[in-house]
Amino acid sequence: MYEAGLYSEVIDRLSPLGDGKIHMAWLAVYGSHSVNGVAALHTDILKRETLKEWYDIYPEKFSNKTNGVTPRRWLRTCDPELAGLITELLGNDKWVTDLDKLKKLEKYKDDEKVMKRFIEIKKHNKQKFADYIEKTQGIKLDPDSCFDIQIKRLHEYKRQLLNALYALNLYDRLKEDKKLDMPPVTVLFAAKAAPGYFRAKGIIKFINEIANLVNNDPDMEGRLKVVFVENYNVSVGEKMFPAADVSEQISTAGLEASGTGNMKFMMNGAVTLGTLDGANVEIAEAVGDDNIYIFGCRAEDMAATKAYYNPKWQYENIPGLKKCLDRLVLIYGSNWQPGDPYYVLGDFDDYRKTRDRMYADYKDELKWAKMCWINICNSGKFSSDRTIKEYAEEIWKIKPTKI
Repeated sequence: MYEAGLYSEVIDRLSPLGDGKIHMAWLAVYGSHSVNGVAALHTDILKRETLKEWYDIYPEKFSNKTNGVTPRRWLRTCDPELAGLITELLGNDKWVTDLDKLKKLEKYKDDEKVMKRFIEIKKHNKQKFADYIEKTQGIKLDPDSCFDIQIKRLHEYKRQLLNALYALNLYDRLKEDKKLDMPPVTVLFAAKAAPGYFRAKGIIKFINEIANLVNNDPDMEGRLKVVFVENYNVSVGEKMFPAADVSEQISTAGLEASGTGNMKFMMNGAVTLGTLDGANVEIAEAVGDDNIYIFGCRAEDMAATKAYYNPKWQYENIPGLKKCLDRLVLIYGSNWQPGDPYYVLGDFDDYRKTRDRMYADYKDELKWAKMCWINICNSGKFSSDRTIKEYAEEIWKIKPTKI
């Protein structure tokens, strides 16, 4: 594999204890009998880039184990009306421990009566969440608007900033063109930032300033609302996932290992708007291109793209972007100059076009319900039961006890 003269250099470079440092990733790979990524794309990146030399030495150690979430909490418990409809249509609740059974329900996507029942369930979930926000934050939400939700740890690579810039640009466009053909939209953020992460906290501040601007403008009544949900935790998540129409999964391609929020949204009948990153790749494969909104630079193209990428071009040439970015003194100070390691500006134009197209589709209630239903019916792969079974049988070589 290596020429004789290269062995010493490779050994030095891959030494877990070298240069006076402990290289924890190297130590983990060397000391483990199995190494896995948590989504197909993630595993591929580990093999091709991050741990390439280790994969060359120990290819038999590497495998993929895509993450999953439990349908007991994230569907049956948090969305009991939808769970009840699923049980009724299947004739039993065996799907709770065998989520692949949901695939049998895809035939109902063209059944208008079933779709209308699903629509009513979604509206009820949205109303319940709206009641919660009014009670806890004193903000009134329109349950007939599109609930576009991003639930993520606040990090620059998760690109809440991209979402916020779109919301601000949409506000500007609605102000400039009162006849802009757009359904009512509620943009919801839920996140927490690490204590010392200054820019993440600056983004939270920026989002809240956008919310203050939008929500206090009478022209936005019935058109646009922006809310940063306070004190996010699992209990709040159990209210938000069933209420979502849109699942924002917009991390910079190649940086999201897998994601599990994308699976919770999918399971509860939200349509993904996202980059082809993490488990979004497998969600897209499961539901088909017509039932997901994919945008932006692909992971395999990102390195080449960044080699010549100049964000100042987007700043100066993408309509509406400069106006948004010049308000970013909250984060970057008065001497703002575009620097963009997470390709926010690079993806902005395609993100805006894709999101605008998605909102146009949302206006067709039955078409949208069909898309949501197809997502639910194809969420079986993303049950943690499947993930745990794969870990048990393929890594630990034990047969798991049947639930």
